[in-house]
Amino acid sequence: MRDTPLAAYQDAPTNHDALVTRHAALVKRIAHHLVARLPSHVELNDLIQSGMIGLLEAAQKYDASKGASFETYAGIRIRGAMLDEVRRGDWAPRSVHRNARRVAQAIRSVETRKIDEASDGEIAAELGVAVAEYHAMLCDAAGCRLFSFDELSIDAETGERIEPAYAELAPGPAEHVQRDDFQARLAEAIEHLPERERLVLALYYDEELNLKEIGEVLGVTESRVSQIMSQATLRLRARLRPTAD
Repeated sequence: MRDTPLAAYQDAPTNHDALVTRHAALVKRIAHHLVARLPSHVELNDLIQSGMIGLLEAAQKYDASKGASFETYAGIRIRGAMLDEVRRGDWAPRSVHRNARRVAQAIRSVETRKIDEASDGEIAAELGVAVAEYHAMLCDAAGCRLFSFDELSIDAETGERIEPAYAELAPGPAEHVQRDDFQARLAEAIEHLPERERLVLALYYDEELNLKEIGEVLGVTESRVSQIMSQATLRLRARLRPTAD
């Protein structure tokens, strides 16, 4: 009788090498997609190497009874391994991360007082710095952070995930409720972002444009797009964090 794909995957524990060889191209595809959306210091070869480790781990741990195909499961593990490697290689000094937390807190304080979105000038004033210095802080934060909604679940102090971003293939009811609640709050927070920040996020995540391409669409520099993206991320963190806490 001819083996089905499911039967082949069920044999995965004794066929790791074949699974890795068959899906090696998936690692390169994910790496090329990610490298165009990450800071310029990230090397493609580093992503591929970490992605191969993720693929090896996927081949060892895959369980077909969970219901997902191996390619789906491996894709999650590969991308997670790549992003974890980028986080581990974060070159930014502690002061940059500290300033990012200060910005998020300043945004939260201003918006709590005025019950409306905080402007660049108001945030700078809350921080006690000039607007130009505030923009420099945004650029620094943008250079050391991944522009990913997964980052909203990263503890700013420890760098650890508040909840696993790559959980089991079949989470229980409680996990489904938590994820659905977070997604609903995130969608609402995005909907209430300033128009330009919302547009930049849409171009980046929905249209999958890189920062340079977004700058060309908006008629601004890539640096300015980076500032807007960083501010949008920190504003979302400020608005979501009180509930998460």
